[in-house]
Amino acid sequence: MRSETNAEKIRQLMELLGKRAKGPGRIYLTGGATAVLLGWRDTTIDVDLKCDPEPPGVFDVLREAKELLDINIEMAAPDDFVPALPGWRERSRFIASSGPIEFRHYDFYGQALAKIERGHKQDIADVQSMLARQLIKPDMLLDLYRQIQASLTRYPAIDPDTLSARLRAALPRSRQSTPKGVSNG
Repeated sequence: MRSETNAEKIRQLMELLGKRAKGPGRIYLTGGATAVLLGWRDTTIDVDLKCDPEPPGVFDVLREAKELLDINIEMAAPDDFVPALPGWRERSRFIASSGPIEFRHYDFYGQALAKIERGHKQDIADVQSMLARQLIKPDMLLDLYRQIQASLTRYPAIDPDTLSARLRAALPRSRQSTPKGVSNG
């Protein structure tokens, strides 16, 4: 088991990837990496990321980085677990460029919905931190959820009623508008 990862290790990872990648691309950081870089957590167990478009040679560098920096790296993003939200790339906040690679936080709304779907205590705390920092707005999250509800059938592990209930529970009641198929009862 590798040690937990802090913001400095994440920055070292970005620098290493930028120096050693063989071409341009974009890497989206998500989950604990976002929480650590934005300061509501000090450490994370692993660095979750998504390459789109994939920088040439990045996987060779990732393998080396895991050992060199003593970090866990996972290829995982919200759209592996819930449907990709419309406009997620455009909403993904820029972090930094290193060499030919651009680093961004994966869309906060996509992150929040995936965390709500998973429903673990730390995930819900992360969503509350996103709300408190105004990285996401409840009405916008509900609107985006409405737009992907029909796509949930492509994710058989998701129970739409359970996800709707978790979404309602995670958002402040005073600002909720009820999405189609989501009752306030």
